[in-house]
Amino acid sequence: MARPDKAAAVAELTDEFRSSNGAVLTEYRGLTVKQLQDLRRSLGENVNYAVAKNTLTKIAAREAGVDGVDDLLNGPTAIAFIKGDPVEVAKGLRDFAKANDKLVIKGGFLEGKSLDAAEITKLADLESREVLLAKLAGGMKANLSKAAALFQAPLAQAARAVGALQTKVEQETPATSAPAETEEAPAAAEGSEG
Repeated sequence: MARPDKAAAVAELTDEFRSSNGAVLTEYRGLTVKQLQDLRRSLGENVNYAVAKNTLTKIAAREAGVDGVDDLLNGPTAIAFIKGDPVEVAKGLRDFAKANDKLVIKGGFLEGKSLDAAEITKLADLESREVLLAKLAGGMKANLSKAAALFQAPLAQAARAVGALQTKVEQETPATSAPAETEEAPAAAEGSEG
């Protein structure tokens, strides 16, 4: 490559490093062009999977402020720049690597943190962002229902206590008013006799 071509390639890689949430570095040795096209298609629109020269990638990573990539840059390297959900990308790479043993996941970085191949596999084992958010919402809804029932319980208990007190008062009131009438009746009878 001529100097201007290399500078343009470094600038493009630097932009990719800066604009992505993370990247996964892979070794693609032995994969055919068709297999690489299938891999790109399977990763989706939120990923830019690009073959890059190691020396240019080192320079671009340094310029973008990405650490921990230099050790991974040996042998033919392709980089999956992640712009969307990193779990989906990790799953796509893991599944493709299972079907095509020539694809080797070397490692990468996510939001500034270096990841090795094992950590990327763990990331692939996670559920997608949408599933995790749905589970979180379900858990929050259940807790809110419990909280609402908890807040309503004292009011219901107070209403039952007031109702029981009212019933008790109503039952006691006729019983106390009846003896008062019987006491008044003999007094009236004594007054009329005399």
